[in-house]
Amino acid sequence: MNETLLTVDGRPMLRIERRLAHPPEKVWRAVTEPAELSQWFPATVEMELEVGAKVSFDMGDGEGPSVDGTIVELDRPRVFAFTWVDDLLRWELRPHDDGCLLVFTHTFDDRFGAASFASGWRQCLDALDLVVAGQPVRHERPSAELHDSLVTAFGLDEGTVEATPDGWRLRFERQLTQPAESVWKLLVSDEADALAVGGAVPAGFTVADVRPGAVTAVERPTMLEYSWYVDGDDAPADTTGPSGAAGPVGVAEPSDVAGTVRWELTTGTGHGARLILSQTGSDGAAAARSRALAAWRSRIDRLAAQLRGMAD
Repeated sequence: MNETLLTVDGRPMLRIERRLAHPPEKVWRAVTEPAELSQWFPATVEMELEVGAKVSFDMGDGEGPSVDGTIVELDRPRVFAFTWVDDLLRWELRPHDDGCLLVFTHTFDDRFGAASFASGWRQCLDALDLVVAGQPVRHERPSAELHDSLVTAFGLDEGTVEATPDGWRLRFERQLTQPAESVWKLLVSDEADALAVGGAVPAGFTVADVRPGAVTAVERPTMLEYSWYVDGDDAPADTTGPSGAAGPVGVAEPSDVAGTVRWELTTGTGHGARLILSQTGSDGAAAARSRALAAWRSRIDRLAAQLRGMAD
């Protein structure tokens, strides 16, 4: 299997190649006939096989929810493509030795969902191979280990920095493999009872290179925001907690506050919660920016590893 994340016409596109030991005509039936397609595709499908025809996807075995699409390309037995709401799915079958090469592309908008999509499609294409071979299919949850390896392969673990009228903002967005409640419990640990606006920040939400001030906003179990401040000439704090996190250090004086750190756990792809972590800073705290970018990337990687462990 070969997964690649591209950008085509401004949209993310996942491209997967797989060699199958079956001729194109045989694979074509599994890709285009609803009775076979529904065995390995992530929905039950109903359609008439012609360009412009409606495609109905039932995600609940006849009990909904359901969505629609349209067949947009059809070249028997070579190319088949249809929309799924706003996404575009396309299969191309190329003769190869005694079998064929399947080239599958999925064009979508949620770039940070790409690892979830890729791990899910790998599982679907494994099932496709079994269907064509006449073997039984077992549907299982995609591997958290595979998911996070694709996050790294696609560069989705990297943060961004942008200029703002007040200085700068760094931002990470990452699909996680556990729901928000589980992530929150892990981050708060045994400090849940003490968590309150104006109080100290639980160690799980911090890194040693960003000295926390006071909690400024909290919505359990989806959001925590706090102020941060510089220590001397942008020197990092030297008090650390578990997994490289800085321990609670009290409340910064207002004159020391350099910006805010905000953790948000939002709805993701269904694989788990979507983490959006941002930090703002003034131009006067620019020296801390690069350290923070590296520290947060490492912290989120450790968090992802802990969540993978919970799935075992």
